[in-house]
Amino acid sequence: QVQLVESAGGLVQAGGSLRLSCAASGRTFSSRTMGWFRQAPGKEREFVAAISWGGGTAYYADSVKGRFTISRDNAKNSVFLQMNSLKPEDTGLYYCSATLGFGIPRDEDDYDYWGQGTQVTVSS
Repeated sequence: QVQLVESAGGLVQAGGSLRLSCAASGRTFSSRTMGWFRQAPGKEREFVAAISWGGGTAYYADSVKGRFTISRDNAKNSVFLQMNSLKPEDTGLYYCSATLGFGIPRDEDDYDYWGQGTQVTVSS
């Protein structure tokens, strides 16, 4: 079992930055691909970013590429999402996730564990 707890999100103006963190406990964290997803009001949950177990490979949604950076610290069982140049359309509930599978999936169905979600609101 893996427990994931996201840090508090927040309210930020467009163009600003925010850093989310996710603390993992339970089963071996360092061997798992980790991901971030988000869900805007009235929309389905969507992939944001994912990072390999060693941190050497990361994938991003086109909508956040160049603005967001995912990273991890296996010694601290944590994964991070640095969000820069935020836009109002980045508003949503952000979820940390972990997969028991292989590779770096971008489909939420391939992830096995989820945090409770943290709200990010970007004002225009």
